[in-house]
Amino acid sequence: MSDAHASQSRTALRICPLCEATCGLTLTIEGTRVTGARGDQDDVFSKGFICPKGASFGELDADPDRLRTPLVRKDGKLQEASWGEAFDAIAQGLRPIIEAHGPDALGAFLGNPNVHTMAGGLYPPVLLTTLKIRKLFTASTLDQMPKHVSSGLLFGDPFAIPVPDLDHTDHLLLIGANPLDSNGSLCTAADFPGKLKDLKRRGGTLTVVDPRRTRTARLANRHLAIRPGSDGLLLAALAYTLFDEGLVELGDLQAYVDGVDQVRAQLGEFSPEAVAEACDLPADEIRVVARELAGAQTAAVYGRIGTSTVEFGTLTSWLVDVLNVLTGNLDRPGGALFPLSATDKVPRPAAPGRGFALGRWKSRVSGYGEVKGELPAAAFAEEIDTPGEDRIRAVITVAGNPVLSAPDGKRLDEALESLEFMVSVDPYLNETSRHADVVLPPPPPAQSGHFDFAFNALAVRNQVRYTRAAVPLEEGLLQESEILARLILAASGMHGMPAEAVDQMVIERSLGKAVEDVHGKVHGRDAKELAAQLTGDSTVEQRLDMMLRLGPYGDGFGAHPEGLTLTKLLAHPHGIDLGPLQPRIPRLLKTRSGKVELLPEPIAAQLPRLAAAKDRPQDSLVLIGRRHLRSNNSWMHNVRTLNGGSNRCTLQIHPEDAQRLGLTDGADARVKGDGGEIEVPVEITDGVRRGVVSLPHGWGHDRPGTRMEIARENPGANYNQLLDGTRLDVLSGTAVQNGVPVHVTLASTTL
Repeated sequence: MSDAHASQSRTALRICPLCEATCGLTLTIEGTRVTGARGDQDDVFSKGFICPKGASFGELDADPDRLRTPLVRKDGKLQEASWGEAFDAIAQGLRPIIEAHGPDALGAFLGNPNVHTMAGGLYPPVLLTTLKIRKLFTASTLDQMPKHVSSGLLFGDPFAIPVPDLDHTDHLLLIGANPLDSNGSLCTAADFPGKLKDLKRRGGTLTVVDPRRTRTARLANRHLAIRPGSDGLLLAALAYTLFDEGLVELGDLQAYVDGVDQVRAQLGEFSPEAVAEACDLPADEIRVVARELAGAQTAAVYGRIGTSTVEFGTLTSWLVDVLNVLTGNLDRPGGALFPLSATDKVPRPAAPGRGFALGRWKSRVSGYGEVKGELPAAAFAEEIDTPGEDRIRAVITVAGNPVLSAPDGKRLDEALESLEFMVSVDPYLNETSRHADVVLPPPPPAQSGHFDFAFNALAVRNQVRYTRAAVPLEEGLLQESEILARLILAASGMHGMPAEAVDQMVIERSLGKAVEDVHGKVHGRDAKELAAQLTGDSTVEQRLDMMLRLGPYGDGFGAHPEGLTLTKLLAHPHGIDLGPLQPRIPRLLKTRSGKVELLPEPIAAQLPRLAAAKDRPQDSLVLIGRRHLRSNNSWMHNVRTLNGGSNRCTLQIHPEDAQRLGLTDGADARVKGDGGEIEVPVEITDGVRRGVVSLPHGWGHDRPGTRMEIARENPGANYNQLLDGTRLDVLSGTAVQNGVPVHVTLASTTL
C-alpha cells in the first residue's frame, strides 16, 4: 500500500445491524469505502465479539446491486428517476386511492430489517398512525407474535418480554432455539455462544430441546430430540410434574401472581406418561428435566422461533413463562428478567392497567382477528385479490420481501401485480419490490447513524450505544429518515413540506404529553422551552435526545443533571453500561388485576385443543426450518462471502428416511406440501431426527425482474411455497412453518 493511500485510511465505530446481537464494530475506511470490520474491543456490550455477518459489513455496504437512485414505473417499466419525481409519483398515485376509498384501501407490510435501522424504529409508527392504516402485515406473524400475545395476556404488555439472565443463571433450558447460529432472538446478547460456554464453565447445566442436533445442541449437557410441533405438550408435562411432585415454589413472586391453582387444574391431562408418545421422549426423562429445573439455584426457560412458528405457538410461549413463574425464577436475578432500555418509558407506580385485548377488528376475507394492531401475514394476498369494496388497492412495503417470507408466495406475487399502486422502501429490487410503482432506496448502512430501539429493550444487560454515520452520505442519496418522512408527507396530503416537519410534529406531540404526565420527569413544565433545549445535528438526533432525556436513565431536561442525554452518549463512543437486569415486578405489570395473570381466558380456551393433540396420529414426515450463522432471512443472500459453507439451501434428512425414500446425497428431491411443491438437493445427515426434514428459510431467488445477481446464482428453493397459509396459530395468527406434514420423493426430470 502506498503512503498516500495509507494516509487516507481511518477507523470508525458502527453498531452492527445484521442480526439481533448488536455487536460493536470497528470499521476500517479508505476514502469513503469500508475495507474491513473487526469487533470493537472497548464496546461496553459486545467486548470485541464478531460473527461472519459483521465481518462482511464492508462487502454488504458496497454491494453493487444496491439501488443508488429511485425507480419510478413509466410505460410499464421501472426506470431511474429523481427524488422529486419519485415523491411526486407517490402523491399522485396514493392520494387519489385513499381519498376515493378511504384508509382501508391501503395496506402496509413491514419487514424484518425495520428493527435493524434507526429510521425503521422511528418512522413506520408515524406512517401507520398518520394514514390510519389498519391493514398492517409484518414479519412478526411469521416469527415472534406468539411471544407478544403471551406476554400481553400474562403481563398486560405485549412488549414486556423476559429474557434469560445468561451471565448469572445456573440452569438454562433452551427450546426451539439455536443461538450459536442465530446469535439469539428476542434475547439480545452479544456473544451468546460465549455466554453458554461460560455457563458450563461455572458448573451450570444447559438443556436443549430441538429436533436437530444443532451446534447449540452439541454444546448441551442434555439434548432432547423432540418430535416437531409437540413443544407445548412437553412444557405442559414439565409444569404438571412440578405440581405433581410438590416442586412449585414462587418465591418473592408469590404476592404478584393470580391463577396458580387454576393452572394446576387445567394441566391435569398433561402427565409425562400421557405426552411421551406424542413428544417421542421417555416420560422418565421429562420428569428428570422438571426436577433439575426446580432444583437449580437459579434457572431460566427460553424458547424461540421453533416454539413460535408451530400450531400451538402462543400456548408454548405462555408455558415458557409459566415454568419460569412456577420455579420462582421469573423476575429474579439468574432467572428470566425484564430489560429496561434507555428509551423505555419511566416505570409507573404499581397499579392495575388496561390489560391486553385480542381481535379488536377482523380481516375482511377470512375474519382473522387483529393482534397488536396487525393482521396475519398469511392473509396479505387474499386481502388484495379477493373482490370487494374494502379490498386493498394500494400497498406500502418497508424493508420487506413477503413474496419469499410469507406462505404461498406465488399467490402473493400475482396479487401484488394486480394492485393499482405500490411503493417499496428497499435497497434492492427483490422478489417483492419488483412489483412497485415507486422504489425508494435507503443508503448503505455505513452512511447512516445507528441506535437500537427494539433490541435494547430485549438485551441481557442494560446499556445504551449510538454511532453516527461512519461515511458521509453519497451524493444523490437521501438518508432513510428523510425518505420515510417525505413518504409520510406525500401519502398524507402534505407533499412539499420539509421532511423535518415530521420530526417537529412528533417532538411537539411527545413533549406535550410529557408535561401533562403527572408521573413523568417534566410534569408541569413548558413544552416549547423543553424543545429548545434539544441537541443534535438533525431533527432525528433531536428526537433521540428527547427520548433519552425522558427515559428512565434520562436527565429529565435538567431535573437530574447526572442523567442521560445525547451529548453525554456522544461523549462515550463505545457506549454506556447501565448495569445488570433488575427485578421490575409489580411496576411493569399492566394487567387489569395489577398481577401476573397466569391463566388468561384465551389461553384456557385453547388448552383442550392442546390436550387433544397428544392423541393424534403422527405424520410420517414433517418439515422444519433452520437458521445459518451466515444468513439472516432473504436480505443477506446477495453477499458472496456469506454464501458457502453450511449456508446452503439443502433438504436435510436422516439416513434411514433417505434409504426408505430412495434418496441419495446430492440428488434432487421433490417436496410437496399444502401449498405446492419444490425441488431441492438432498443432504443426508444424522443431525436431524428420523421422521423430519429440514429446509432453510428465505431462498427462492429465481423470479424474473430482480437485481440481486449473487442471490440468483444460487437461488435455492422457497420454503414458504410449500405452505398455503391456512395453518395458523389460533391466538396470534402466526403462520405454522414448523412441524408441517410434507411428502418427499426422488425428483424426476420434470415436475
